[in-house]
Amino acid sequence: MKIKTLATSGVIAALYVAVSLLIAPLAFSNIQFRISEIFNHLIVFDKKYFFGIVLGVFVANLFSPLGVIDLVFGVGMSAISLIVTILSAKFIKGQVNRMIVNTIVFAIFSFLIAIELNIVFKLPFLMGWVTVALGEIVVMSIGIPIMVALHKRLNFKEII
Repeated sequence: MKIKTLATSGVIAALYVAVSLLIAPLAFSNIQFRISEIFNHLIVFDKKYFFGIVLGVFVANLFSPLGVIDLVFGVGMSAISLIVTILSAKFIKGQVNRMIVNTIVFAIFSFLIAIELNIVFKLPFLMGWVTVALGEIVVMSIGIPIMVALHKRLNFKEII
């Protein structure tokens, strides 16, 4: 891994953690509006962002009130969703379309968080899935125009 990629991954992870902890009450419950999930869209620009995003999720989840189980389910859900988005990218034209698919993928795989919420809080599975998926859809949909605008200024492909 190049030094530039390693440093960028560290910055992305740090930003993910900082934003997650800034809004911690909304980031670690059955109704999640984890604004840092916007960073998941970086995967659309380059698959090298995978490590920074996953590291950010891991470190942020170290502070989760749900405990160690959030390291397994939260990090697992993010890693699986990112991998599915990476694999689907060759079939989807355009960055915005890929971000829409990325949003849908994260919403679908949020069933893993619903399992976790069922284990920890005894929250009904379907209710957990719906609330977490809706949070993902809202946050990541809002993130699409933000990432498009940032990409025009920063060119995410060149940063990593």
